[in-house]
Amino acid sequence: MDISTWNALRTASTDPGTRHAPACVTARRIAAFALPHRRRLGWFVALSVVGAMLAVATPVLAGRVVDAIVGRDPAGVVGGLAALIAVIALAEAGLGLVTRKLSSSIGEDLILQLRTTVFDHVQRMPVAFFTRTRTGALVSRLDNDVLGAQRAFSDTLSGVVGNVVTLALTLVVMLQISWQVTVLALVLLPVFVLPARLMGRRLAALQREGADHNAAMTAQMTERFSAPGATLVKLFGRPADESADFAARASRVRDIGVRTAMVHWVFVTALTVVSALALALVYGVGGTLAIAGTLEAGAVVSLALLLTRLYAPLTALAGARVEVMTALVSFERVFEVLDLPPLIVDAPDARPVPAGLVSVEFDHVRFGYPAASQVSLASLEDVATLDTRGGVEVLHDVSFRAEPGQLVAVVGSSGAGKSTIGSLLPRLYDVDSGAVRLAGIDVRELSSESVRATVGVVTQDGHLFHDTIRANLLFAAPGADDAQLWEALRRARLEGLVAGLPDGLDTVVGERGYRLSGGERQRLTIARLLLARPRVVVLDEATAHLDSTSEAQVQEALGEALDERTAIVIAHRLSTVRSADRILVVEDGRIVETGTHDALLAAGGRYADLHRTQFSDAAPAPVTAA
Repeated sequence: MDISTWNALRTASTDPGTRHAPACVTARRIAAFALPHRRRLGWFVALSVVGAMLAVATPVLAGRVVDAIVGRDPAGVVGGLAALIAVIALAEAGLGLVTRKLSSSIGEDLILQLRTTVFDHVQRMPVAFFTRTRTGALVSRLDNDVLGAQRAFSDTLSGVVGNVVTLALTLVVMLQISWQVTVLALVLLPVFVLPARLMGRRLAALQREGADHNAAMTAQMTERFSAPGATLVKLFGRPADESADFAARASRVRDIGVRTAMVHWVFVTALTVVSALALALVYGVGGTLAIAGTLEAGAVVSLALLLTRLYAPLTALAGARVEVMTALVSFERVFEVLDLPPLIVDAPDARPVPAGLVSVEFDHVRFGYPAASQVSLASLEDVATLDTRGGVEVLHDVSFRAEPGQLVAVVGSSGAGKSTIGSLLPRLYDVDSGAVRLAGIDVRELSSESVRATVGVVTQDGHLFHDTIRANLLFAAPGADDAQLWEALRRARLEGLVAGLPDGLDTVVGERGYRLSGGERQRLTIARLLLARPRVVVLDEATAHLDSTSEAQVQEALGEALDERTAIVIAHRLSTVRSADRILVVEDGRIVETGTHDALLAAGGRYADLHRTQFSDAAPAPVTAA
């Protein structure tokens, strides 16, 4: 994308605390967004001017036909005028088709650009953005709001340009025929302008409210229709409550739709009545002047026909103002997302991770999770105001080093900061102070692409897409062939299972991989990691939720994944890290002990306490029935 266009999309000259940008600011950003398409827009405007000229020519010719009939001109004159009117009608229809094609293609191209810009921008947002945002609300921005913005270009644009030109030309011709009748006809013009301003604001407010309710309804469907959400609803037996809640949200959307339709109908009907009154005024005054001999009969007919060409564009433009206000709301909601700056950006001179084995170093790292105002919007969280918490330091002066090819384990109580350490290495977040280094280079000086290629992560709930086994594996290595896929499955101890499935690699795993067992999902994520071939591996509680049999299979697969790689293993179960080259004990965001398994046990400190708790030989207390 052109950098000026991106800046226009990204930067709003409004106070970040203000929810809605002024319409003029949003309009300027839209204009800058459309700037690369200015050549086609120029052709569109030129053709619209020609079309407006043809539209004005027909009433003038109709008046001359009447004058020819009244004056008993030769039949050839009337026939010629009629033929010219027919030719103009055909030309006007053909020109309308071309301008419609132009406006539609411009609109579709602009929306494609807007949609991909928003999608790319969202992908650059930090993980904190996704942990706070309701997925359905975000999808609504990319779906409903982008479609609303699309109508501004594909429908409203063509109407506004054509109607403005038609209005100007019609007014000029009417003044030339009879300025007295034209001035009287324009007396009712304020009746058009005032309702347009009032109704436009009202409909824009309704549109914004409706968009919010639509987003909330979409968010509820997205959450409840996912496998975990549906399971939770069924387990707690609340389908009736869920149905009532959804019906209430849908009812609010319906009510707003009815109110919007009624306000729009009243507005258009009032303008139609005013147009009819103006037409009666032209016939009355013009007819009187024609009888008095100061105006030709054909001129009266031309004025009456031109009046329809005058008030019809006025009516359309008044309605277009409503449509423009509605579209501005859609654009504003999209720009809200674009105005959230990504917290993780590449340095201008970012470089790749050097080749060979990679060391990992944390150098006096301090870190606190970002506040909601830095990464989220209240409208995306479906709350009135954002949570003010955040920025509290959770890692305090953390320093350690993992040499190339070494396995370092991180253990400690729940909430001690183990997973936070794991998330800083692949640069899901940036440190507040200190540095995280790969091969001796600060990750903030490395390109995101090379960091992703260097660091592979397996979490305790490895995510799979609702797609085939093949597609989920190729996500890590798009160029891999079937032989490489099967080799990765073999090393992950899944070859036999996949080979036994009816569709093999083309078996669909279901949403989040729920058609597979927990151990199978984990081994599939390990196979994906093996295909990616990272030089640094982070295992974050990779076996935390597995039974003993599945854990043994996953541990065997992990042995393949860690071979000749630098590894950071975050674990709660100490049995999984006994053979680590070094163990770090983390408590309250600090490293309180470091050493090997045997040395830490002999020291009798926090690690020894954790070990005694997990491997106590004491018989478990009997369970008492409540």
